[in-house]
Amino acid sequence: MNWNTYIKSYQSYLKIERGLSKNTTENYVFDVERLCSFLDENQIVVSPITVSEEIIQQFIYSISKEVGSRSQARIISGLKSFFSYLIFEDYRSDSPMELIESPRLGR
Repeated sequence: MNWNTYIKSYQSYLKIERGLSKNTTENYVFDVERLCSFLDENQIVVSPITVSEEIIQQFIYSISKEVGSRSQARIISGLKSFFSYLIFEDYRSDSPMELIESPRLGR
């Protein structure tokens, strides 16, 4: 399966099984698509099953230059949800997001 197949399946899961709102679902899907764009732009060929923590760290570093800490935290949350879904569906046995921390948010 390719990224789009996993993303469509994840989107259905968010809507139907988790009952998330349309906006939340769209944002979570956008976060995964943003990772896909990063992979394409950097000519990194991996599947959702083989993407590593190191690649995720590179992605987070690249977005840290573009967006604020709140947006980074939301993107990280979306990716954690996606990889948790892949584990839930037995596509992966671990998450490359396990050791990734969200930025500290000020009040």
